[in-house]
Amino acid sequence: QVQLVESGGGSVQAGGSLRVSCAASGLSYSSYCLGWFRQAPGKEREWVAAIFRDGISTYYSDSVKGRFTISRDNAKSTLYLQMNSLKPEDTAIYYCAATVNCAHLNSVSAFRYWGHGTQVTVSS
Repeated sequence: QVQLVESGGGSVQAGGSLRVSCAASGLSYSSYCLGWFRQAPGKEREWVAAIFRDGISTYYSDSVKGRFTISRDNAKSTLYLQMNSLKPEDTAIYYCAATVNCAHLNSVSAFRYWGHGTQVTVSS
């Protein structure tokens, strides 16, 4: 019933920009805190960013702070991640996730619902 579907991934040169989106359905969208995670081959899933229910409070990992911007459009039930100044080390599958429990938003375990991911590849 609950679905999160990512889109917008692709290949980009280092220094370029990309925006990935996550369309949600089957849930009361505004009741959920949302997050972006990424996973590179052979590595653990890594927290990237999170946004509170109100769409105002945002949180970023140190590795992306100043380069990425998370936002949400509650009217469209869509989450976004604008990625600028991309680096090869940003290459990963990017996943969106949702949780009704808005504590520990940098933790994989806090999120119940997940999308299937979208590939982002940054070449040098």
